[in-house]
Amino acid sequence: MSSGSTLRDRDLTQECYLSVVIPAYNEEKRLPGTLKRVYDYLSNQAMSFEVIVVDDGSTDGTVAMAERFFQTRQCGKVLKNDKNQGKGFSVKRGVLHAQGRYIVFSDADLSTPIEELKKLLLPLTGGSCDVAIASRGHQESAIRISQLWYRSMMGKTFNVLVQQFAVPGIKDTQCGFKCFTNRTAMHLFSQQRLTGFSFDVEILFIARRARYTIQEIPVAWINSPDSRVHIVTDSARMLLDLGRIRLNDLIGRYSYQETRTKFATKPEKSFRS
Repeated sequence: MSSGSTLRDRDLTQECYLSVVIPAYNEEKRLPGTLKRVYDYLSNQAMSFEVIVVDDGSTDGTVAMAERFFQTRQCGKVLKNDKNQGKGFSVKRGVLHAQGRYIVFSDADLSTPIEELKKLLLPLTGGSCDVAIASRGHQESAIRISQLWYRSMMGKTFNVLVQQFAVPGIKDTQCGFKCFTNRTAMHLFSQQRLTGFSFDVEILFIARRARYTIQEIPVAWINSPDSRVHIVTDSARMLLDLGRIRLNDLIGRYSYQETRTKFATKPEKSFRS
């Protein structure tokens, strides 16, 4: 899409360059600002795009608000889960519905600003990796507002276990801003089994086993005080999920061979900085 044009007269299923997947649960207040910021930023880039909001059984006005937004801008759609299924379930559903040559998922709070997207797209479009993930653990990242100390400690402890039992060498598996080539995303997310917060680890575990190249990217990051991760119950589930990932691998529930190819992965002109 040329600079300054819109998607109103474009068929996204034919020429979508980027898909942005945003899982949402009771985000009526926060989502309007998020969608506007994403739309405004991407509208100024030389690409076609779609935004997919996956509502995870919200009980507020999240769905109605998102549908109104897309009615006026014609840049995306809302997928509605019948009930609360989990962040992992919602991201998987959104990704598997995505049409873009590149697919990124982002938390609704934009803790990683959408403006950081270009940092993830550059190595993908250049062909130097298949998966680009935002990393708070990278020494060049700028943490503008930090987490509370006990949440930070929880994250660091979990990462030690992740590196021991799942994906050694990756400093931050849980940052909610990850980008994939379409081909890679369709393979990885079709194999995903976990529906909760540990799905990131599972996706990266499968990617490693399938010999995809993963690159951690330094980003700016701003902690949102409205975290949906429960310090006790979700931490316990995430620890159990590490065992589930290894068990799934052991009993052959993951296929490490690609089964669907939509777009070829080849170097393209760089994303505009």
